[in-house]
Amino acid sequence: MSSSIEVNGVNLVYDDSGVSENQKATIVTLHGGPGMSSRAGDWAAFQPLTDEFRLISYDQRGNGQSEGGEPYSHAQFVADLEALRETLGLGKIVVLGGSYGGFLALEYALARPQNLQAVILRDTAASNRFQDTSKKRAMDSEFPMDEASLDRMFSGQMRDDDDFRISFAQIQPLYTVERDPAAEAERLSKIPFRYQTHNWAFSRNQPNYDVVDRLKEIQVPVLVTVGRHDWITPLEASEELAAHLPNSELVVFDHSGHSPQLEEQPLYLKTVREFLTRHLSSVGA
Repeated sequence: MSSSIEVNGVNLVYDDSGVSENQKATIVTLHGGPGMSSRAGDWAAFQPLTDEFRLISYDQRGNGQSEGGEPYSHAQFVADLEALRETLGLGKIVVLGGSYGGFLALEYALARPQNLQAVILRDTAASNRFQDTSKKRAMDSEFPMDEASLDRMFSGQMRDDDDFRISFAQIQPLYTVERDPAAEAERLSKIPFRYQTHNWAFSRNQPNYDVVDRLKEIQVPVLVTVGRHDWITPLEASEELAAHLPNSELVVFDHSGHSPQLEEQPLYLKTVREFLTRHLSSVGA
């Protein structure tokens, strides 16, 4: 059942599997796609983990069902996560961030390392340096692309929610290895587009995002996961993460694109369980 909580002047909507006996840890998920994503995907994908872990998934400010309110900076998103953790009395947590949510997971790990047990990264990057590669892959794909709208999307210049929806629709087929046009259309119809949040993130945050040189500061265990065929946060980005994070493991999912937690869900969940089982006893609660 969904609930809401006020943090830093906005109401955030979240789902919480609740406290039960013998839980190993609390996992808080950070969705990606600012202005075009929500807690729903993570909540559904990781629901099977609730037999061992408390799971909390929330809509970040300006996303999904949560209230908006500038700034949509990385510092603000980190502050919101910390306020949510404190208000819910969670203690140390495992942060699981996918795509843009991985950016925020890394920023949180750098800002609040004392509040973490572990970090799980899914198809993400430590800098903006792969954006040109992503655009080239889109333009070189078999799908028709409007380069001008791609440029506007990558630079945070969407005109309104409809413009955002149309621009995203052209790249949607790139995200998975196996296409299902009907499923893609259904997912597109359910995306809560909020162009102001996207524009802030991609015009103000993304151009300056680069934490590569600080990755060595993150000492907690980090699981780096990526789909081998991910077009937007490519394998090279995860390899860079694993090379610079001192206590990390890299797992590549050979039959996935940007969403191995969906494309290879049983194997993905098994990987997460095994990683956390190995590391939680050594880092404490």
